This record gives sequence, C-alpha cells and structure tokens, in this order.
Amino acid sequence: MKGALRTRFSDAQCGFKAIRADVARRLLPGVRDDGWFFDTELLVLAQREGLRIHEVPVDWVDDSDSRVDVVRTALEDLRGIGRLLAAARLTRFLAVGVASTLAYALLFLLLRGPLGAAGANAAALAITAVANTQANRRLTFGVRGREDLLRQHVMGAVVFVVTLGLTTGALSVLHGIDAHPARGIELAVLVAASVCATFTRYVALRTWVFARRGRRLAPSTS
Repeated sequence: MKGALRTRFSDAQCGFKAIRADVARRLLPGVRDDGWFFDTELLVLAQREGLRIHEVPVDWVDDSDSRVDVVRTALEDLRGIGRLLAAARLTRFLAVGVASTLAYALLFLLLRGPLGAAGANAAALAITAVANTQANRRLTFGVRGREDLLRQHVMGAVVFVVTLGLTTGALSVLHGIDAHPARGIELAVLVAASVCATFTRYVALRTWVFARRGRRLAPSTS
C-alpha cells in the first residue's frame, strides 16, 4: 500500500483511531468504504488533504479464533486501493494530460499547412494550454468558483511559455538535422518534448499556480 498510495503512516487497520470532530465532518463524506478498508481510506484522504497524522505504538496480539475472511478482505482492500489510485491527484492530472496531448496533436496536424510547423505548434499549445489549466483547476485540484480564476490562468500562461520554449527548441533541433522532416516525425518530436515538459507543468501547477488553496487547507489536523 505504501508504494501504490504513497502513504506516510505505517499501519492503517490495527489499533484505535481518534479524529477531531470538525475534521471528521470534513473527511467522512468522502469515505466510500464501510468495511475493513474504511480506516485506511480515511487516513489516505487525511494525508491528501495535508492533515497531520500521529501514530502511537501499541502491543498487538493476534486472535487465533478470528472469523475474518482473509482472502475476501484482501480482495476488497485491493479494490479500495484501485479506487483511491483512480481518484488520486496525479492520476487525474495524467488523464487531463493525455486528453490535452491528443487535442494538441490534432490541432497541430490541422494547422501545419497554413501556419507552418512553428506557428502550428504555438497555436495548438496556446489553445490546449487554456483548456488544460481550466481542466486541472477543476478536476485535478478541485478548485471551484471564480476566485483567483484570472490569476491562475495568467500563471498557467507562464507555464505555457516554458512548454512552448521546450517544444520550439526540439523543433529547431529537428529542422537543423533535417530541413524537411515528415509531418509524422515533427509531431512525434513535439509530443515527446511536450511529455518531457509534463513533469515540470505538474510541479508548477501544484506548488505555484494552485498552491494557495493547499495552504488554506493545511492548518486542520487529525
């Protein structure tokens, strides 16, 4: 579980749990499991919200007469882990990224003729960057409403400039090697450069563009 969900706590199911009432009211509506995976899901949600989790060690003695169905419980836990992975911020970011890359590739191919490679790259990136920032704002980082909307899109435009620089540089290198490359090769190079820029984009969105929301959530503890 530590590897899949990147948890920082050591044991989710043995022992007692204590949680502040205001934090419980905030987290419990998001917990979907009502079986053995319940407390694991609660702790994972707390960690993702940036809440503090403190562990106190206890002595544990296994009950040899346990009625727990180990196989069934393990399978339900695996389903729960899969559900939490699908709902993870990075998973949502990657899903948005795949959709944006496909839209970018289609726009580039449509605009390559009238605008040339560099122009088509800039136009396709500009169009998809606005949609990408808005999709990540809502789906990845869960930001609703119009507060900070303009500021976040302006900051997203700065991230777009970085991506444009990477893809334009890759395109220049390609044209330096082959003055007239096939469109498929141009597109492959641009998509590869865009994928390389994805990590930088995620870090920038998480730590800069949408960082204020994270700081507002941080003070609550569990």
